[in-house]
Amino acid sequence: MTGDEASKGSDDMVIDEYEQKQGNLVPDGFNSHYLKVYYGKLFPYADIFKWMSYGNDGKHPACNQSYFSRREFSFTLDNEVYLRFQSFNSMSELENSVKEKCPVKIDIGPVYSVDPSKRHAYAQSGDNVFTPVERELIFDIDMSDYDDVRYCCSGADVCLECWPLMTIAIKVIDTSLRDDFGFSHILWVYSGRRGVHCWVCDGKARRLTNEQRAAIADYFRVYKGNENSHKKVSFTGLALHPFLARSYTEVLMDFFERKLLLSQEIFSTEERYEKILDMIPDPDQSITSELRGKWQEKRRTANSKDDINVVRWEQLKNMLQSGKHKGLRRCVEEIVFSFTYPRLDMEVSKHMNHLLKAPFCVHPKTGRVCVPIDPDHCEEFDPTAVPTLSNLLEQLNIGGLRAEVDNEWDRTSLGKSIRFFRSSFLQPLLKSCKEEMESSYNAKLQQSKNSFSW
Repeated sequence: MTGDEASKGSDDMVIDEYEQKQGNLVPDGFNSHYLKVYYGKLFPYADIFKWMSYGNDGKHPACNQSYFSRREFSFTLDNEVYLRFQSFNSMSELENSVKEKCPVKIDIGPVYSVDPSKRHAYAQSGDNVFTPVERELIFDIDMSDYDDVRYCCSGADVCLECWPLMTIAIKVIDTSLRDDFGFSHILWVYSGRRGVHCWVCDGKARRLTNEQRAAIADYFRVYKGNENSHKKVSFTGLALHPFLARSYTEVLMDFFERKLLLSQEIFSTEERYEKILDMIPDPDQSITSELRGKWQEKRRTANSKDDINVVRWEQLKNMLQSGKHKGLRRCVEEIVFSFTYPRLDMEVSKHMNHLLKAPFCVHPKTGRVCVPIDPDHCEEFDPTAVPTLSNLLEQLNIGGLRAEVDNEWDRTSLGKSIRFFRSSFLQPLLKSCKEEMESSYNAKLQQSKNSFSW
């Protein structure tokens, strides 16, 4: 029996064991038995390998055969053991190691100048040659960073009332990366619990220096407050930067008024509306006092059918934009930005050596798979409906009674996510890599010919 056959047999035994106990129903939750089946039958090793190879796994003379083996993988094991600087020479090496170690999390780091698993040998040589040379431009957006503006949940909790904050972040950042920076190969991934990750994979993005990455991250930086400052967004100048103006008119204002104003009940209590009044620069308190007076009466007109949050927002807008109070028109924009604009983990984006969780991992706290998100339809994404480990095992059990399929994941709800990953991200990326490789190779050939023609 081959190793693969043995592995397949043990996976089937795990499923059979749960079938007998549950009558084809797999209990909810996350454990190493489930994960073993997932890594044995469903994890898309070939797709991750092809992605991380960027075309260097082919036979073209321009291929860099050491490219994949210089990529860092990091495993977190069930007992909180961290295995940094793992590297693999092939897809099968990666697959065998994951199946053997069964990590609860797989992180992906940069491509180094040398094999990261042999870094100590290079360090002893005295030459400082172990350094990151390529890394996707990455963004990490975490819902817990919005806790001061969401009232439905806090910390690690997420629901459909606050998830639109992540939708906003995807729309704003994705549009800017494509339109302002000219990037094309962008992958958005659900973190499995409370946020989203972004991988910008164009060649020019992977080769950015730390300084260039910091400049791009800073381009997106608007939210600059802390827990002690009332005003966390402050705009100066006569007009917003074109990127911010576009984000405001095309995304932020609409989401704020159509979704968040009502779902978060932003003006519903004194504590909540006082937070907004604190954002208004009003030294003599004339504006805030007038608004506060209206709102503290707590009376709605008898024939008013409008929600109190909508009524109070319109009152605030009208007063600030009336023209009676100079310099306060911008304040409406600042309030909307404070509640809606993406809040990035800046340090993750600035440095090449930061790790980021691999797509298609399973989050150990939720059991949810880190599936890709289509930025063109991100409003339709439901974090509570993504495939979970127990769902997938259940589907495998039921699917096992049917005819064989080419891929195990085709029998499960994971199939849709893998097909999207391939068709919308991986295939266009690899086509671009092949073209870039061919172009670079031909340019070098021409240069070589020119140098001999003198």
